[in-house]
Amino acid sequence: MKTLLLVLLMLLAIIGLNSCSNTGNGELVGVPNREEWFEPQPYGMLFITGGSYNMGPDDQDVPWAMTAETKTVSIAPFWMDETEITNNEYRQFVYWVRDSIAYKLLGAELEQFLITENDYGEEINPPFINWDERIKWDDAEQREILNEMFLPEQERFYRRKELDTRKLNFEYFWIDLRQAAKKYDFKDEARRAWNSEENKYDGDVTDYNYKSPTKGQKIQIKDRSSYIVRDVVNIYPDTLCWISDFTYSFNEPMANYFWHPAYDHYPVVGVSWRQARAFCVWRTQLLNSGFIQLMEETPFQDYRLPTESEWEYAARGGLKGAMYPWGGYYTQNYKGCYIANFKPLRGNYAADGGIYTLIVASNDPNEWGLYDMGGNVSEWTNNAFDESAYSWTDDLNPDYTYEALPDDPPVRKRKIIRGGSWKDISYYMQCGTRSYEYQDSAKSYIGFRCVRHYLGRDFNDASSGSQVY
Repeated sequence: MKTLLLVLLMLLAIIGLNSCSNTGNGELVGVPNREEWFEPQPYGMLFITGGSYNMGPDDQDVPWAMTAETKTVSIAPFWMDETEITNNEYRQFVYWVRDSIAYKLLGAELEQFLITENDYGEEINPPFINWDERIKWDDAEQREILNEMFLPEQERFYRRKELDTRKLNFEYFWIDLRQAAKKYDFKDEARRAWNSEENKYDGDVTDYNYKSPTKGQKIQIKDRSSYIVRDVVNIYPDTLCWISDFTYSFNEPMANYFWHPAYDHYPVVGVSWRQARAFCVWRTQLLNSGFIQLMEETPFQDYRLPTESEWEYAARGGLKGAMYPWGGYYTQNYKGCYIANFKPLRGNYAADGGIYTLIVASNDPNEWGLYDMGGNVSEWTNNAFDESAYSWTDDLNPDYTYEALPDDPPVRKRKIIRGGSWKDISYYMQCGTRSYEYQDSAKSYIGFRCVRHYLGRDFNDASSGSQVY
């Protein structure tokens, strides 16, 4: 009996050793039971295969700007929106921010709008929003609570009850990995930090007089939390930019551009660089903190604005020496029809079929299926503008960013725009032409599209080679 018991104990010990160490009979086999993961194609996005190309102008520098030079760079694969973000897509962001503010107000008065305990009966502090509880905008009690979200009586036009868009502020956080990657100790006070202890915000995000305190003076890096940057941005587009951009022009009817259903599928404009970045953060949260978390799946990479080099690489569509995204040297096809929405001839806006913007994808795409990479609206990129950036940025995924502080001079607040717009001459539609606008400016001719880094070497892990375009 003792012998049998000893044998059983030895067998249990061997089984326990194998199961705990995961050695696979002493061989190196990696950690077992890892999920088989692949990246499905994101809705509305196209895959841009990695490769190399000659970044820079393909024609003479017409305005003698001398802000670009020819440089061979390599780009990792990524996903890119097939079209620019439309008014209706951006409106989903606006409605989400509107509803989140409404839920916060309702949760302060009505318990059913907050989740205060987890599945184990433990208190959640601060509580979560109960998104399953629907808002009843026509309910008398809820209308009374939500009344502060609307314009005050003296500001209403024809006594219509309208949402006060000045209160649509989106609070978000991001991690400054570049600062975290610097090889310094936490106690090094010389390092530049964006969060300011003195300016931490403790008020209500619905306060439209509130200005973001995120980027303050230098502070001591205390721990990892110091790299978490906080920002609050009012996300409603500037609907009056059509009027303010053109002083001596009648564009008042275009003030309806964002909210009117006739323009749902037109590219969103009147959005600043900071608003575009906030949209990317929200879109990431919508996917990773929403559906993906609910399905208990591994999250995807963040949505973001494209780097300048990614944008140009995608615009060229794999064509060598492509002056324009469609590959040719001319803005008309063999039938004499204009290929993009811009300002042709001596200012004949209507010659290409549109006075202002056009519905996205109205013209043919480039070789990679991307629409409106030239014309319609210019597009924000993630990069700060510097005339000499090509000279000192890396040749692998070149990227130059700068987080401007409030007291920085305007020259430090320039962000690169690409692609040209409905109001620009053809020079600005060229793949290699770079321009800029200030990060807090919202223009009637600037929109954006998002990208997402591809998790893997290349599509289906099959490299496309190292051909230089």
